[in-house]
Amino acid sequence: MHLMRPRSRTTLRLGLGAAMLTLLIGMATPPTARAQSGNDLPDIGSAADSTLSLDEEFRIGMSVVRGLREQGLIMEDPETDDYIQSLGSRIASQVPDLQRRFRFFVVRDTSINAFALPGGFIGLNQGLITATSNEAQLASVLAHEIAHVTQRHIARAVQAQGRQGIASAAALVAAILVGMATGSSDAMQAGIAIAQGTAMQQQINFTRANEYEADRIGISMLANAGFDPNAMPDFFEILGRRSGLAGIEVPEFLRTHPVTTNRIAETRDRAAQLDPKIVTQSPSYDFIRERIRVLGAEEGSDLRQYYATLSDSRTLSPAQRYGEALARSDAGDRSRAVTALRELNAAQPGSPMLQAALGEALADDGRTAEAVEVLRSGLAVAPRNVALTVRYAEVLLRIGEAKTAHALLLDLFNVVPPSPEQIRLTAVAASSAGDTGDAYYYMGEYHISSGDLAMAVKQLELALADPQISAVQRARFEARMKEVSDVLKESGKRRNRERPDGNAKLG
Repeated sequence: MHLMRPRSRTTLRLGLGAAMLTLLIGMATPPTARAQSGNDLPDIGSAADSTLSLDEEFRIGMSVVRGLREQGLIMEDPETDDYIQSLGSRIASQVPDLQRRFRFFVVRDTSINAFALPGGFIGLNQGLITATSNEAQLASVLAHEIAHVTQRHIARAVQAQGRQGIASAAALVAAILVGMATGSSDAMQAGIAIAQGTAMQQQINFTRANEYEADRIGISMLANAGFDPNAMPDFFEILGRRSGLAGIEVPEFLRTHPVTTNRIAETRDRAAQLDPKIVTQSPSYDFIRERIRVLGAEEGSDLRQYYATLSDSRTLSPAQRYGEALARSDAGDRSRAVTALRELNAAQPGSPMLQAALGEALADDGRTAEAVEVLRSGLAVAPRNVALTVRYAEVLLRIGEAKTAHALLLDLFNVVPPSPEQIRLTAVAASSAGDTGDAYYYMGEYHISSGDLAMAVKQLELALADPQISAVQRARFEARMKEVSDVLKESGKRRNRERPDGNAKLG
């Protein structure tokens, strides 16, 4: 299996420190894509806004996500990405008059935490996902974080503290990055409070108000999406037992998600007032939780022992057997992994996730012909399934069928918005197929999706310089170049309106 291991936590922290400095220096300047759908470029937020505009929020959020991605902290996995995005979108669909597209991602961190960034970016630590007992508990966290975004809590905090321009939001980003680097939500919240220079008691009250508002709105979204609203207080209780603090030993304002008996009681009271039509839990939840457990294991670890210990006291569930098979493949025991996955596929025929895992395990075991057959058969039943398509494209690239892989990925991504990593794979397929112009074009799209328009321009220039591109390709590349260039020009005009001290003129 292609299980990407994170670097050591120390290396990641040091790297994030450098990334933080880079982001702080450039916070007011680099424009990014809002991507209301696909990879559309943004309108530039008005500098006359009295608080952060939606576009300014997006720039801040994407800058943080780009820093996390560059440090290898985001779990790049099509199965995980597809599931988390689908679950999050199900909750977000309950937001009335939705003005933004939410993006959900998993962070390689075993601590139990989740966070909302400006602009609709929601991060879930792998430790939080593996700590949940059911899908409704995971959905409750997503609902809570989505509510933070829809209520624009960070923008409201900046406004309340006397915002003087987009550059002043750099302190917020610094605090967020410090919190992510250390794995400490306490450090994050404390950094925000100190950076903005507010009175301690005011910050405590404002943070508490935000949390209770996010609970109230989130639990309604949860119920409306067909989940048991009791999952929210249930998971709060799990957090309380895990922390062992019960909100007493640590001041509440140092905790991004303070767990108190009052908060649990209030959410349970609200849940009792709701009467949702509960939908059956997705069969993917248990499998994704085990997949994340294996993918997120520290480098050099061997989770076969973890599953062996479980099997000593109980019969492993299908999801746990799936996790065990992934762990075996990761440890080089690919033959036994294939056997286990064949048995799981026989017991649950037609499962795209199991078929994708079997196809990948067969390919890793050198049995590419069998892998092609499994993946092709799976796609015949579940066309354009993200995991099956990506795994099939990877196998096709291995056996030299790059043109087929390229066409397959384009067909998928014309229908399903791709993740940055999936865009990069499309560029690799185009390059392997000998379509250099398309390869550069899709690398440009990769940088757009990551918010680096300057680098996107360089890639588009290389695409246009390819003498082999067709008239249709040239027209498409030139149109995209104009879009990106127009945004960069508008950004330059905006910078010219800034005062010498770097703060934008407001009002």
